[in-house]
Amino acid sequence: MTQEGRRTGRDETEEERADRMWVELIQEVRVAQTGVQILFGFLLTVVFQPKYATLAHFDQVIYIVTVMLGACATGALIGPVSLHRLVAGRRVKPRAVRLASRMTLVGLFLLLATMASSLVLILRVATHDPYVPYLVAGVVIWYLVCWYGLPLWARRKHTSGPHEATARRPDRPDEPHE
Repeated sequence: MTQEGRRTGRDETEEERADRMWVELIQEVRVAQTGVQILFGFLLTVVFQPKYATLAHFDQVIYIVTVMLGACATGALIGPVSLHRLVAGRRVKPRAVRLASRMTLVGLFLLLATMASSLVLILRVATHDPYVPYLVAGVVIWYLVCWYGLPLWARRKHTSGPHEATARRPDRPDEPHE
């Protein structure tokens, strides 16, 4: 530490760091929110199409599961905005950033499930091909590599020590971590 209340690196206080991390998190959430909201909007229209009534029961179940996953993903990805509004000015930003970060990770996982479920439904209806599960599994693996594998690899490879931004410090249990 360079002085009391400050860390080495960016030389910012806990509150300054929480402010910066909040702005970064909201920028990330905007990208995911847009995608999930567009997908969810399209999903909501499917049930009103004439072809929906001709879908097999199993495909209708997949559709319902997909809509529910999309609704849950939307809730988790919009949640950080509501959290911020409800706790603003209460001096809990570091804890709010951690909670919002967790909500975002849950939202991304639910978005992944929504995308996979949507692909299953669309490819089953479009192709009636027995290879659909394998195609969807390939896409899910790609998402897992892009969304989790590469970021976790980069975090591990480029974190130089135990006091980096990814590590919690024992003397600051409430400190947010990236």
